[in-house]
Amino acid sequence: MLAASAGPTSGGRRRARVLGLVLTVVLGACSASTGDPADPPAGATTGTTASPSAERSPPEPPSPEASSPPTEHPPAPQPAPSTEPPREPTPRPTPEPAPPEPALPAAWRGVDLERIATQRRVVALTFDGGSSDAAVSSILGTLDRYDAPATFFVTGAFARSYPDSVRAMARAGHPVGNHSDTHLAYPDLTNAQIHADLAAAESAITALTGRPARPLFRFPYGARTDADIAVVNDAGYLPVRWTVDSLGWKGTSGGLDAGAVAGRVLSGAVAGQIVLLHVGANPDDGTTLDADALPAIIEGLRAQGYELIDLADLVNG
Repeated sequence: MLAASAGPTSGGRRRARVLGLVLTVVLGACSASTGDPADPPAGATTGTTASPSAERSPPEPPSPEASSPPTEHPPAPQPAPSTEPPREPTPRPTPEPAPPEPALPAAWRGVDLERIATQRRVVALTFDGGSSDAAVSSILGTLDRYDAPATFFVTGAFARSYPDSVRAMARAGHPVGNHSDTHLAYPDLTNAQIHADLAAAESAITALTGRPARPLFRFPYGARTDADIAVVNDAGYLPVRWTVDSLGWKGTSGGLDAGAVAGRVLSGAVAGQIVLLHVGANPDDGTTLDADALPAIIEGLRAQGYELIDLADLVNG
């Protein structure tokens, strides 16, 4: 008995090992049934099947443009620094101011000359040119034949329409004055319009005659105010009116003939007389009574002891 209680027998040791093994199995089973499931290893799939919508589509391959490196442009070449000194800007020529309009002598200011202030027995024949040059050739021929001077007043429009006639007047030695540009009544114009009108006519006339029309000027229709005279004076012109109008412009349709025209001029002859005649034809009947009466006028004035002058003698003397 004492021997049996002193230590386990071999059979007891085997039972102990079996019991320990059983306990290990039991403990392992309990641990497997109560513990959290282990995480699957990386890359392993679980038993759950993913829906198609949850699957990721494979990434799109990058486009060639996006994947290609940006094109680098070489830097623009820089100009070499100039070794020349900076150039000075070329100065612009200063425009020459327009020549001032010639001053009119004080004695002529405020005057629309109707008669030459003289005791000498002189008469000035003057001819206006506006819409027609029908009688220019005849008049110039008569003046040449009698060696008689005269003064012409033409519009700028007349000069542009009949340049050969204006050149012929100047070539014969007769002064050609300014009769406005388009024969508008100056009382109806502003001061600026009058200046422009005078300048346009002056340009047209001098381009043909080669010498200024200024200072000789005649108002269209003879219409003017004191203010108009002042504006014309300021432009350097002396307005020239007339002492007697032949009325030849009325033509035969106006009840006149060449004899009546000559008689008007000769009957009113006076020292310093200025005679108004025209170079054109009557628009209704086509007559040129002033040209027809001219030989009788010249002969009659000389017979009365009058000398014929042109107005250049007046303004230059």
